[in-house]
Amino acid sequence: METRIQFESDGLKLEGIVNIPDGLKQGEKRPAILVLHGFGSNKESPSCIWPAREFANWGYVTLRFDMRSCGDSEGERNHINCLEQVEDTKNAITFMQGLDEVDAGRIGLIGSSFGAAVTVYTAGVDERVGAAISSGGWGDGERKFRGQHVGDEAWSAFTDMMTRGRKHREETGEPLMVPRYEIVPIPEHLRRNLAPGSVMMFPADTAISMYEFKADNVVGQISPRPLLLLHSSEDSVTPTEQSIEMFKRAG
Repeated sequence: METRIQFESDGLKLEGIVNIPDGLKQGEKRPAILVLHGFGSNKESPSCIWPAREFANWGYVTLRFDMRSCGDSEGERNHINCLEQVEDTKNAITFMQGLDEVDAGRIGLIGSSFGAAVTVYTAGVDERVGAAISSGGWGDGERKFRGQHVGDEAWSAFTDMMTRGRKHREETGEPLMVPRYEIVPIPEHLRRNLAPGSVMMFPADTAISMYEFKADNVVGQISPRPLLLLHSSEDSVTPTEQSIEMFKRAG
């Protein structure tokens, strides 16, 4: 059974969908899984819908939700910030702990790409996360971007964009808007996989937030809780070495 819900995060209303597994008995509590969407995506992404429904079929209560500024949630449009998404995830955990159907001590996270990075970081800083699954994630924003903007010319263009973004913000108080693919290059043949309603223009502040985000620094704090790192061997978007390095640091 799918139910639309709302919860608050830093005063903003976030929209989500809870899946209650079939066969749940009166008063029974089940473990829960939160499904985190990717970069500027939303809860209607196939990478959210499929795991949310599959884990529900396996007996878990699941929640997929729109981070602030994404999908149907409140927040400044297009403004995506890594640490703010960590806060949204922590508040989603609090919401799930309050559901009668959820075993509050058995809540896990799963995310892909950007959502995977947020998954790992949140698990590292919030001990309420009982287990975490990262699919195609990244642990060091700067190193990730160096693997995506290859060569002196591309790297210079990317870092110049962040410099211009900072200057524009300081001089005008307004964000410098940047096309999605200038931040995260994606091969043409993969672009059709974006969820409908995905954010296509971002403030340069978003790139700066990602550049400074380092799940590598906290992944070692997850142990002894379970962590599963999944990554394709030839990822054409997020360098595979990102997950390998997180594995080395996981402890």
